[in-house]
Amino acid sequence: MAAVAVAGGVPLLAACGGSGSGAGSKEGTTTGKALKKVVPSYAPLNLVEPDVPGVNGSSPGFTKLPDPLVVSVKSVPGKGSEFRVMTPLWGTVPKKNNPYYTAVNKAVGATLNFDPQDGNTYQDKIGAVLAGSDIPDVMTIPGWNMQGQIRNAITAKFADLSPYLAGDAVKKYPNLANIPTGAWQYSVFGGKLRGLPMPTPVIGNAIFYRKDLIGSGAVPASADDLLAFGKEYTAPRNKVWAFDDLWTCVQKIFGLLPDAPHYWQLENGKLVHKIETKEYREALAFARKLHDGGYVHPDAEANKDADAKIRFTSGHVVMYNDGTGGWKGMVTEQAAANPKFDMQALDFFSQDGGRPVLWQDDPAGIFTFLSKKLSKAKIEEFLAIADYAAAPYGTEEFMLTNYGVKGTHYTIKDGSPTYTPQGVEEAQPSTFLFVASPPTSIAYPDQPQLAKDYAGWMARQAPHVKKPLFFGMQVVEPQRYASLYTPFDDLQKDIRRGRKKVSDVDEAVNTWKKSGGDKLRDWYQDILDKNGSGN
Repeated sequence: MAAVAVAGGVPLLAACGGSGSGAGSKEGTTTGKALKKVVPSYAPLNLVEPDVPGVNGSSPGFTKLPDPLVVSVKSVPGKGSEFRVMTPLWGTVPKKNNPYYTAVNKAVGATLNFDPQDGNTYQDKIGAVLAGSDIPDVMTIPGWNMQGQIRNAITAKFADLSPYLAGDAVKKYPNLANIPTGAWQYSVFGGKLRGLPMPTPVIGNAIFYRKDLIGSGAVPASADDLLAFGKEYTAPRNKVWAFDDLWTCVQKIFGLLPDAPHYWQLENGKLVHKIETKEYREALAFARKLHDGGYVHPDAEANKDADAKIRFTSGHVVMYNDGTGGWKGMVTEQAAANPKFDMQALDFFSQDGGRPVLWQDDPAGIFTFLSKKLSKAKIEEFLAIADYAAAPYGTEEFMLTNYGVKGTHYTIKDGSPTYTPQGVEEAQPSTFLFVASPPTSIAYPDQPQLAKDYAGWMARQAPHVKKPLFFGMQVVEPQRYASLYTPFDDLQKDIRRGRKKVSDVDEAVNTWKKSGGDKLRDWYQDILDKNGSGN
């Protein structure tokens, strides 16, 4: 369920109660003038010069660790208070009061008592805690865990940070002011700024290909090229297929918005859902051609998605679709097993080979909240600590929070920080990262070529990225529409895999309209009329 995000160059497992026109309503969103009043001003920092500069919001790339490191927080931020902090954790829970926690607490001048919980069952834990009265001082909630009544509890139980951070007030905390506006917009719940966000890249999905397998062969630059590539590289007798399931990125090639609530677009002043567009039908028809040609691996056709990475690294598929956050892990894993392994991301194109239209992903995926019970003084103290946690790559603060104590938790080898066994146990599963995070960066001193490849790829895609209509808005649809899209999940698979026809979409759309699709359109139109768009 968890998506992989990259916060400051360090890989970690990331992915009803917004506001309507008035704060505290159970459905709707906050945008327009109301949103501008509660989000912080943006004041970017340039403390360390990247090797690959960011372009239009793309993540900068770093191939080395600066020497000396930069200091971004000039004085100890804390005032000696204690905070109970609940976060998710995927992996073994470190011992309490270990040298990593001791060093971080000393650096921030406060005692953060972390209570990490199993990330795989975290949603149940969140629900139980929020249903009671014993709320932690600080609590991290991933976006994918905001189900059921959890959104309502966010509005009811967590502090409004707007008085401390809105507008130029954030400049008291330079590292927090360095977080892009979109991530703060997405941290607004119930009409108030409540979350400290973990920012995400402007584009987080790609079609990856095995450059080592195609050699000097051309990579596709149009939908027709992709079909030709499928024909050239599919050899079932050798157990090789050109593609795994590319549906998410096929939609991007046809200019579609793969994820809700960004399905809606304006056409001639009218809201149109993705399933109503000709581009959706064209994308389905194209995906069907990949199937009919036999270019898609049979296990991908059978929905065995969990094995997609294995099919790719083993060479049974030449191209597959995935989140970019896993790129480094796969390259690192294969370095010893297959030194020739060369994984690259395909530049996006429109179906006719022209410039693509790429819709920006959600600007944040995980949020940390402060209890309403905290005093003004303690909220301000914790925000100063969060400013320390949000220090960007290349700073002393970043190295301590991400790697721990030099010599104890990591060493520098060939200019790259490397965890010691104690560091793997205590610092690598850092829960401090959830307190607040800097903008994403691609910092791989241990894999400098990958840093260049990844950051260069994102920089080439970024000029094509646009913000969708409801960008950065925590839209909460009425519960009565929750199952409205469900039939299309099965239908699109049936069409792509030859069991139904593209024309079957028309009847499904008519049913969708009568079952609430038109009413949901009116509901979104009302949001748009009252608040304006998020882009």
